[in-house]
Formats: sequence, C-alpha cells, structure tokens
Amino acid sequence: METRELAKGYEPHDVEQRRYREWLNKGCFSAAGQSEKPAYSIVIPPPNVTGALHMGHALNNTLQDILCRWKRMQGHNVLWMPGTDHAGIATQNVVERQLVAEGTDRHDLGREAFIERVWQWKAESGGQIIGQLKRLGASCDWGRERFTMDEGLSKAVRTVFVKLFEDGLIYRDNRLINWCPRCHTALSDIEVEHEEKKGYLWHIRYPVVGQPDRFVTVATTRPETMLGDTAVAVHPEDERYADLHGAKVLLPLVNREIPVVADDYVDREFGTGVVKITPAHDFNDFEVGARHGLDKINVMDESGVINAAGHQYEGMERFAARKKIVEDLEAAGLLEKIDDHGLSVGGCYRCKTVVEPYLSLQWYVKVGPLAERALAAVKDGHTRILPKQWENTYYDWMENIRDWCISRQIWWGHRIPAWFCDHCGTVTVAMEDPTHCSHCNSDEIRQETDVLDTWFSSALWPFSTMGWPKKTPELATFYPTACLVTGFDILFFWVARMMMMGLHFMDQVPFRDVYIHALVRDAQGQKMSKSKGNVIDPLTVIDQYGTDAFRFTLAAFAAQGRDIKLAEERISGYRNFCNKVWNAARFTLMNLEGYDPDTGALEPQRLSDADKWILHRLNETVRETNRALEEYRFNEAAMTLYQFTWSEFCDWYLELAKRDLHGGSERRGTVQHVLWTVLEHLLRLLHPIMPFITEEIWQALPKGTHCALRGSGGAWSDTIMLAPYPRFRNDWQFEPEAARMEQIMEVISAIRTIRGEMEVPPSREIGVLLSASVRSAEELARGAADQIRALARVSDLTVGSNLPKPEDAAVQPAGKFQVYVPLKGLVDVAEEEKRLQKEIGKLDKEIELFSKKLENPSFVDRAPADIVAKEKAKLAEVTAKKAVLEESLEKIRALK
Repeated sequence: METRELAKGYEPHDVEQRRYREWLNKGCFSAAGQSEKPAYSIVIPPPNVTGALHMGHALNNTLQDILCRWKRMQGHNVLWMPGTDHAGIATQNVVERQLVAEGTDRHDLGREAFIERVWQWKAESGGQIIGQLKRLGASCDWGRERFTMDEGLSKAVRTVFVKLFEDGLIYRDNRLINWCPRCHTALSDIEVEHEEKKGYLWHIRYPVVGQPDRFVTVATTRPETMLGDTAVAVHPEDERYADLHGAKVLLPLVNREIPVVADDYVDREFGTGVVKITPAHDFNDFEVGARHGLDKINVMDESGVINAAGHQYEGMERFAARKKIVEDLEAAGLLEKIDDHGLSVGGCYRCKTVVEPYLSLQWYVKVGPLAERALAAVKDGHTRILPKQWENTYYDWMENIRDWCISRQIWWGHRIPAWFCDHCGTVTVAMEDPTHCSHCNSDEIRQETDVLDTWFSSALWPFSTMGWPKKTPELATFYPTACLVTGFDILFFWVARMMMMGLHFMDQVPFRDVYIHALVRDAQGQKMSKSKGNVIDPLTVIDQYGTDAFRFTLAAFAAQGRDIKLAEERISGYRNFCNKVWNAARFTLMNLEGYDPDTGALEPQRLSDADKWILHRLNETVRETNRALEEYRFNEAAMTLYQFTWSEFCDWYLELAKRDLHGGSERRGTVQHVLWTVLEHLLRLLHPIMPFITEEIWQALPKGTHCALRGSGGAWSDTIMLAPYPRFRNDWQFEPEAARMEQIMEVISAIRTIRGEMEVPPSREIGVLLSASVRSAEELARGAADQIRALARVSDLTVGSNLPKPEDAAVQPAGKFQVYVPLKGLVDVAEEEKRLQKEIGKLDKEIELFSKKLENPSFVDRAPADIVAKEKAKLAEVTAKKAVLEESLEKIRALK
C-alpha cells in the first residue's frame, strides 16, 4: 500500500488555509435539519459585530469547537450555531465617529438615514471577527449564521415584547438607571466599567433647624449631588442622634429644610453616622427615599449639566459645579474637612465618560415571575452550571433580582414597538405598526424613540436563531441545546436572561449544561489590558506558532475554576509538541513501506509485551480522554493525550520498535500494524484539540478499507473530521503484559538515571547487573535482555536472583530489581567527588546572594512584585540544583 511522505518540518499556515477550505467545500460543518443521529447543539455567544478576536473569544470558541468536533466524531448530528450581536451602543459609536470625521453627526442625517449608514458600515466592515474565528479553526455551521437584527430575529424580538407587555410583565416607570452623559443613554450594569481611583471625602456641616450652633456632619464623595438632597439619615439605634428623629436640617447653600429620617441602611461605624439622602442620584438613596416617601429631585440634565433645580449653579457642568460648591461651602464655614479617599468610579464601557446614577422614565421587565422558574430549573437539575461553585452566584443573583431596564436612548437597535397617543395618552403595543390609537382611535400617535437593550435580543438567541416564533425542524431537533460555554462575567446578564426567556416562551430550559470558563491572564496572573501593555493578540500568536499549538495551550490550561496564566513560552512549548507528533508520524510513515491496513491483524499471539503495553495504554488513554471531555475537564483531556503521545508512544514504543522494524518479515509486519494502529487512533483522539495537523497527517496514512476508518453512518470517511472518535475496547485490555513491560521500562529508566548522574556519555556502552528479588522477575529480565541492551546502551548484561553488589557499583532500585552499574573505568570517583563539591560550592554562593537580597526589607518592600517573584524563583531553582548534586555526591561517596 502506497504511503505519502510528509515534509521534513510542519509548516502550519499553508496547511491551515488549505484544510479549512476543504472542510468548508465538503460541508463538514453543516448540520442536518432532521437526522437519525442523536442531536447535539451549541449556540455561540454572539460576539459584537464591531469586535476583534481577543483571548477571551479564543478560549471560549476553542472549547466549543473541541466539544463540537468530538461529538461529530462520536456520530452526533452537530449544530454549532454562529452569529453576531448588533451591539447597539458600540456600533452606533463607531459610525458616529466616522460622521464626526466628516464634519457632521447623526442628528444632521436624521434617524432613517443614520440607520441606513450603520447597515452600510455593517456590510462593508462589520463582522471581521467571523473571519478570525475561522482562522481559529471554528467548525460552526456558517451557512446558518445569524445577526441579532436579521428580519427573523427582529420578528422574534417584537413577538416577545408584545407578549410580555400583554402579560403585564413590561411597564414604564421613572426610576434610577446608569446614565452616560456623553452617549445620552441608559446602560446596563455590565456596560459600566469600574476603576479604582484616588478621590476625596468632603465633610459638610448641615445646620439643625431650631437649634442654633448645632450641626450634623455628613461625608460625601460627590458634593454636587447635595443640591438634590431631600433628607439626612441616621441609624434608628444610634443614641447620638436619637433626639433628632423627625427633626429638620437646613440644606447648605440651597437653604431648603429637609427631614432627619431613621433607617437601618446607615452604617453607624462609618464617618459620623449621618448620611445625606439624594434619591435621584444614588441607587441606595433611591431605596431609602422610597421607604420614607421622600421627593426625588433631579439636579442634572442628560449631559451632566446642572439644571434649574440647582439654583445658582444652573448651567454648570457637574464637575465644575463640584469645585464651585466646595469653594462656597468653605467660604460659608460649612466645610469641616477633606480626607483622601479611594473610590470605585464607573465609566461608560465605550466612551469612558463617568457614569451618572440618573432619574429617568424607562421601560422595564418585571422579572420576579420569570426568575422563579429559572431559579427552580437549576435547583431541580434541569440545567447544570459547571463548575458547581457558580451555582451559588446564580442563586444569589436570581434571589435578589431587580426589574430589568430594557430601554436605550440610541437609534441603532430594535425600536420599541410602542406608540403614544397625544389625544388620550394611551400606549399602544402591537405586532404590526398601528395607524390609530387602540383606545380612542385617534391618528395622533407617535412611536417610542427608544430601542431595546442589546441583551433583550440576545436573551432569545437559543431559540430565535432556530426560526422561532415559527415551529421549524431546527427547533424540534436542536432545542434545548446541549451546552453553553461562556464566561462568568455574563452569567447574570446573558445566561440568566436566556433561562428566563427560554422557559417562558419555549417551556423548556435553553441548555442542559452551562460551562463557565475562567479568564485568560498574563504570565504573572494580571488581567490583560491595553493600558498595562500586557495583551497577547491571538492572531499574532497563531501567525507565530500555528493554530494547533495555540489551541492545545488553551485546552491544557483550561482547568475548572482556575484562571489561565498565559505566556508565549508555553505556546512555544506546545508548538514543540506539534513537531513531536509530526516527527513521530514521519518516522512511522517511513517504516510503513509495503504495509496494507487490510492485510494486518492485531492477533494476540503475534504481539509482544511491548505491543500489548502500547495498545493497553492507548486504550486507557481513550477511556480517560472521553471521560474528561464528558465532564468538561479540557485540561485533563489535553494532558492525558500529551503524556501518552510524548512519554509513551514517542519516548518508548518508537524506540522499542526500531529494532523490530529491521528484524524478520513477520515481526516487522506486526510492528508496522501496531505503529499504524496507534498513530491512526492517536490522530483521531487529538483531532478535536489540534484539527489541522491531525488532518494533514491522517490523509498521508495508508488507509485501504480498514474498519477503523468507517464513518458513523456506514460510509467511508474521507476526512478525519467525520471518522469515528475512538472508544474503549475490551479486547485491548492487556494488564499482565502491560505490567511486565512497565517493569522492564523501570529497569531501563534506572540504568539511564545512573548514567545521567554519573555523567556517562550517551554513546558509551556500560556493564549492568540486574539482581531480581523473585524468580519470575529474573525470567522477565532474561526475556527482555535485548530491549534493555538496546535502550540503555548496555554491552554486558548479567541477570540473576539476589546478586551481591559489586564494591564499586552505583545502585538504583527498580521495582523487583536492584540495578548495579560497576563504575570502574567509567568514573574517577575521587575526581567526580571534587567536581561535585566544587559545583555545590558555587551554588552555595548563589543561594547566599539570593537569600540576603530576599531577607533585605528595603528590597522586598520597594521592588516591584514581579521582580521579587523572579528572585524567589531563582533561589528555588538553585536550591533544587544543589539538592540533586548533593544526592549524587552521597552516591559517589558510597562507592569509596
């Protein structure tokens, strides 16, 4: 059977482009609408249409792709649904910046023309991340790609809004929301990015009405909001202010009387125990105000400028007003002191403007009834959240959930299907655009200008992408989806809302499992950010090391509940692993001349212990890998495959096979068949993690019509993607033979250890005595003598039971053996002792140097943390080296 020779080295870039194009052309990623195969579906967390591939995307989509490729090979009808999110604020900002560069803005264009301009941008420049996901190897069903503003998805959004409104679950109210004074829109909590900054705590005296010369002092980080104070609050059990309950104080500068209220919200231990209450500008104060029936005075306009309620400060920008208010308080003798104070400042995730808690009339979803079912679905086990620790976070959010503000004051997005009647004031909500008021039939109606929160449409993603509200074959086949892979940061904002919407509209959970992956951080464990300059670009990494090495790195470090510390040297290390697989394949192919898979058979009587050992270990690897993937333990699957490939197949079996490949024709044929079998299975095992290199090698293998290559539907597969994933085989359990082989490997390793410690050159053959503790071990060693000689470079091998130790021999235990290596003529004991003592002396000086530095408080306290960590690592490294040399020195001295 003819084999195809592989190039000397693996060049990933040509292979990746060529193989991905072939998979697309063959329709390998496409799911069948209906099939006898079991269905498996995943919906992609839709990236923003404005986005570019970052490490979070790379990890998330690599893990999804591993699952999808694995399930396809297991014979499932796999749908990985791709798509992008319209990303309301982010996309609008992109186009608005273009307009500013052209000397105009969206208001000059008008709403309709601006929307057309955004669609034009989307067609020309949007969605570049889709091409980047393809470079990552993502096997999505690209023919089904969806966009949250597609016609079908827009209909789903409108259907949901109308139904929730009719069910009394959507309403309007004047409440506090996160407000961006630059973008002029409400923001969700996830769209507010918090940053720790240095600030101040201003202590302000509020005169007590009717009690001359008595003040209460409050501390605030935002003096400008005091213009909207409608009370001060004290703790009801704080004896210091018991006499002030029901009293009034005079609001400084404004000279408006406001009440003193008693509320458990107040922390008696913080500051003076007196808190200013500004219901229109603080979320906690809003709740206090609601409990006490306080007025809500909004002192700012949409741009963060003080309005008429701010009296003499009207027209001043909020931070300019702050400065002026502080000056006026000081002039009036009402500023007691100013303390430095660190605080968390929220900024708009797009324009970075400081966000303002703002009183505004918005649309809300009443989520309490929806949350009850979503909470119960997880508690009852209909949906699992993994790692399990995230279930408690989910429970906490859902049990303390607040109504959801779904309106946004921008133009790009799903416009709210509500019309206001200027004649009678009724709100009409309908599936079709109305021409008259539903209450009074007036034609004086106008549509709401707000659009829906982007999270509203993405909450419908698992079923809207499959054609809902129509009853489509896709919904019948693929809903509920099998799994959702996502980050913990959107567990509430997206996952919980999909749960609520899926249960309400589909009467089923949207996914059986939710796998929460961790963050990808830099090598020091710091969060990657452009400001820190520690961002690793996935595309740059792919260009440098290849996609497979990058994907394997992400999988290898994707331990449940543990953030990934990523350094480029780790990716470089797994590129070496790719090269190891490639070279093992080249060796195998070069030794398969004349081999036909159809004529070979793994007949037990023809197999050596080494053959049975590698098949046994392959079989165990199959079981462990499948089990790890079933349980979303990606790192364990990767490391199981790494260990088997490098340490067992390459380091041991290939070396054992070399001698047999040059032996008799029958033994050569058996070894060829084992080599081919192990490599072919290994490629299929590795394929979900390393798709490109495995396909390239697999296509070079001689195939014939061997049953291992039969696709799950009975047809012969012409791509590894659709070949069956290996399953555990009872007929490959060779435990006794594997145990015997591992005993021989332990002996060989012991001899190699002595050679290394005594610095015997690899080319020099040595004499070895093997002293067996039992007769069966002696017989085992005699049968494997040729292997021991070849792999340990042994010229003279003596095997016996309970042999005496030669006087000048190094000793190493190995299971049921004592390994003796006579050193006469190999090592000058006296010179070796001197050399080791000298090396240990050098290390002692290094240890002393590092220790003094680390014991010096001025260094430890002042040096950057990463520098201190590096010095500690150096100390640990030289200490370990010294321990190894001291052990060798003890062994040398034992020879005297």
